[in-house]
Amino acid sequence: MKSVVSVLKENLVLVLAVVAASVSMLAIPPSSSYVGYINVPVLAILFCLMVVIGGLRESGVFAAALARLLLRLGTMRQLAAVLVFACFFVSMWVTNDVALLTFVPFSLVALPKVTSEKQMALVIVLQTLAANLGSMCTPVGNPQNLYLYFYYAMDLSSFLLLLLPYTLVSFLLLALSLFRLPGTPIPISVRLAARRTRNLPVLAPSRRLWTLGGMFFLSILAVAHVLDYRLTLALVVVVTALTRPRYFRYADYRLLGTFVAFFILVGNLSQLSGFRDLLTGYLDGHEFLMALLASQVISNVPAAVLLSGFTDDAAALLLGTDIGGLGTLVASMASLISYGMYVRACPRQQVGYLKLFTQLNLAYLLVLVLIAWLCHQLGV
Repeated sequence: MKSVVSVLKENLVLVLAVVAASVSMLAIPPSSSYVGYINVPVLAILFCLMVVIGGLRESGVFAAALARLLLRLGTMRQLAAVLVFACFFVSMWVTNDVALLTFVPFSLVALPKVTSEKQMALVIVLQTLAANLGSMCTPVGNPQNLYLYFYYAMDLSSFLLLLLPYTLVSFLLLALSLFRLPGTPIPISVRLAARRTRNLPVLAPSRRLWTLGGMFFLSILAVAHVLDYRLTLALVVVVTALTRPRYFRYADYRLLGTFVAFFILVGNLSQLSGFRDLLTGYLDGHEFLMALLASQVISNVPAAVLLSGFTDDAAALLLGTDIGGLGTLVASMASLISYGMYVRACPRQQVGYLKLFTQLNLAYLLVLVLIAWLCHQLGV
């Protein structure tokens, strides 16, 4: 019984999505039209990125590169800056959850030698903010960006320009927040650990890294509409199967299944004229606010999928779900990753972490909402 409850908790979003989709089938019975509900390009490219990035993470290339940077640092604040901005910039290319999975464990190993558990909490909250904010800059930074980018057939340059002001403001906010940390020197033990990591051979050119880099490049070309997604999917699947089939385990099949369930739910709901008219009426002119509020409750990825079927305002929905990733702990599922890792390492600081997380998230959220309001008023 406990195992069933545990499985349900671990897959809560997927379970709820499947239940909701199943209920919607009572109103709209399964038919061939269901095929049209599924956004295949999004699922294909998301799968490719998960597999490739999982392989890169396994290779240790991210940790080795970070260790080389640590050898050039002198203070706690500089260390925190590297850890935070590593999440910020890397998340633009390998998604927010992967950035956190890569760099938060490194923080949990390095920071206890340098600072207290409370200061660690601040660094990891800032890493979480950095991953969620940096990832909104590019179509591949998070799943809802990739979905909306393809769903609305957005232009890459327009996408980047839309998010640029918020990315710059986010960078400035993170830089200012780092001054809450002390400038105490880094102990020699941390430098020695970084030196051992730096000497790992993964940074040397190898067939594996070249292969992974090539598949990542193909995935980016598919996102930019330069290469057909079907060709990219075929190449990634074949090459991975022939070289490193274990990389397939890095694909988040729960997230992919959640997307499919929401595609079916939204597709069925869009066929109900009464519901469609009601939601469209609420959304009309309030897309940004509705997306932001919905993200606080069901997280930004499901909110993007659900609301996209009822509005043509791609920019408002994109901003609403990206900025909406701030706020509550469930607003972005990536936030749960860092929370879980920190609480396991520092169980006595759970309440303190949640308090700090909420305070900083709400502060950042208010600033970015104000920027969005100003941009709207100026017609930017």
